[in-house]
Amino acid sequence: MTPSPPFLGFPDRLADSRVPRAVIFGAGHGSTYPGKDSSGYALAANAIRAASQDDAAFVEHWDFDLGGPLFDGKPDSCVDAGDILTTMHDNAGNRARIEAKTREILTLPAVPILIGGDCSMTIPFLAGFAEHGPVWVLQIDAHIDWRDEVHGERHGYSSPMRRASEMPHVAGMVQVGLRSVGSARITEIEAARRYGSRFVTAREDHAQGVEAALRHIPEGARVVVTLDCDSLD
Repeated sequence: MTPSPPFLGFPDRLADSRVPRAVIFGAGHGSTYPGKDSSGYALAANAIRAASQDDAAFVEHWDFDLGGPLFDGKPDSCVDAGDILTTMHDNAGNRARIEAKTREILTLPAVPILIGGDCSMTIPFLAGFAEHGPVWVLQIDAHIDWRDEVHGERHGYSSPMRRASEMPHVAGMVQVGLRSVGSARITEIEAARRYGSRFVTAREDHAQGVEAALRHIPEGARVVVTLDCDSLD
């Protein structure tokens, strides 16, 4: 597979040894379920990078969502560090490498941005914030991802918010964009509610706007955002 150009054409390092404000990195595999093939997810990071190329020429143009250019007329402050090595079914090894990279970026200090595969990667990514808490989790997803295990695997893509709820540095979570049905049963809904997770359905989000979610997050909180593309369907 031919690697895609970097996200938005960002460099892999900044000139003059400047520390970036944000570091993008990709990963192909997280924790794959037994007997399942996650090779399709390995294409995701490069697909995202490829899709970003249409906007790469406009980084210094006015962005009406931001009220100005992305970097506000200043030098670029984001880098794309490429993909870390992951291997299908090396679940523990993949988690260790994703967590280690997240911790490394936070130590710079910079904001880590992970792109790629399935939602199982969210678990080690959040684990990497252990020394930078407390954090709130804003999950944008059609599903709540609260299964304790599936096929005996407790770190798969149906379980990231359940595992997040067990992390001492996670102070709370807001789950936005929920709709239709998924792997969650009454058991998972009850567990999430006991924990104190705040649900915002897709209908509520469309009707009330972003405030439907933001009102649940304390002022000044450090927030980690996890986005599943099925929330955009």
